[in-house]
Amino acid sequence: MELVILSVRIFFQRLSAISAGVLISVSSFSQIAVEGFVGDQKTTADILFFKYFKNKEGNNSKFLFFNRNRASMDYRQTSNAYLPQFGFTEAVSYNHPALKGFAPVAVVQIFNTGTFPKIGVQYFHQKKHFMFFTWAVIETMQKPLVDYFVLTRFQPQVSEKVQLFFQLELVNTLPTAVENNYNFIQRTRVGLHLAESWQTGVGADFTQNGRTEFVTTSNIGVFLRKEF
Repeated sequence: MELVILSVRIFFQRLSAISAGVLISVSSFSQIAVEGFVGDQKTTADILFFKYFKNKEGNNSKFLFFNRNRASMDYRQTSNAYLPQFGFTEAVSYNHPALKGFAPVAVVQIFNTGTFPKIGVQYFHQKKHFMFFTWAVIETMQKPLVDYFVLTRFQPQVSEKVQLFFQLELVNTLPTAVENNYNFIQRTRVGLHLAESWQTGVGADFTQNGRTEFVTTSNIGVFLRKEF
């Protein structure tokens, strides 16, 4: 029990440090989304934003910056198994109007297992109540993995201060080497967007890992999300 309490304390201390770093680095941006998700298997924390850099005139430049920081704590954690997992994704893309939402993108991802530089193509489209963001990137390493990522959100208005909140995220990892496994992740969130930029509701995370046979895991629970 003491180990679990200590792990929770360390988990949120690291999350606070991550949050502070993100807030400092993006002080010129207008919105950061922070989510806490309490599931039946894990608790996760998620900090995400993507915004255009501003030019000298204060308008959006052609460079779009994507930042994603995730941390998870498994309830089965022991001193040497099911340890907390951390992931950091930073990406910069060049978005020329002639490309109509498509853009070359450079990505760096840092996980517990190492650092992975990637390059590829991105697409971004946003309207008042709808957002669609996706990329296909490949590692710049031997026997690289190919990632296809999708994040889409729909927030239809139901009253002056309330919107519905639907979000779907797909993370697909495809190996180029026959000895490596496929990995597929689906994350869904369904709830309400309330006054003061709060979102809350239910969600589910699913993962499939394998080559010819797949091991499936799930984490079903509730989320609370705040946009700063």
